[in-house]
Amino acid sequence: MDLIVLAKEPVPGRVKTRLCPPCTPEVAAGIAAAALADTLEAARASGADRVVVALDGRPGDWCPPGVRVVPQGSGGLDQRLTRAWAATRGPALQIAMDTPQVTAADLAAAMTRLMVPGTDAVLGPALDGGWWAIGLRRPHSHTFTGIPTSRPDTGRRQHERLVALGLTVAPLPPQRDVDTWDDAVAVAGAHPLGTFAATVRSHLARLEPTR
Repeated sequence: MDLIVLAKEPVPGRVKTRLCPPCTPEVAAGIAAAALADTLEAARASGADRVVVALDGRPGDWCPPGVRVVPQGSGGLDQRLTRAWAATRGPALQIAMDTPQVTAADLAAAMTRLMVPGTDAVLGPALDGGWWAIGLRRPHSHTFTGIPTSRPDTGRRQHERLVALGLTVAPLPPQRDVDTWDDAVAVAGAHPLGTFAATVRSHLARLEPTR
């Protein structure tokens, strides 16, 4: 099974801008790089047959060997998601770099759930109303088309779309996306291991008094 990671090159001013303030663009990019590192480590250890990074930007030293990189291309997120799924070879699970707390075991469990007989798709809700993971036995061209993102009802709309396509959808455990500094602090505190948590802690004492 393929595991798709939707990612953005960790360049200051282009990534995790909602962390600013209190972060500077450089600090936000460092936190994004740490989140991406933990996400890719979990993905590679998950047992997936292939890890595919659908990338906005250019690959760098942060991209480990053995990972296939495909460009997201232009257009809205729904178009970029559809393009990412075109690179898959069969059943696949897709995540992003916004949930660095997700472990290899979490991803393995999600892939196992997708392959349960009678299940066509899995969807993991995010606490902000979006979703953090989606899995499909086979891609559908209209899975994402026209669904607005970054809204409190994005997850509900995505679930409704899957059902409308005639798919049987199994839920995954909810996760908290890292969008804001409060999210970053909460996730790092609840999941203290890994590069992401260490990076957040290294900035916490200096940034908190500026809030």
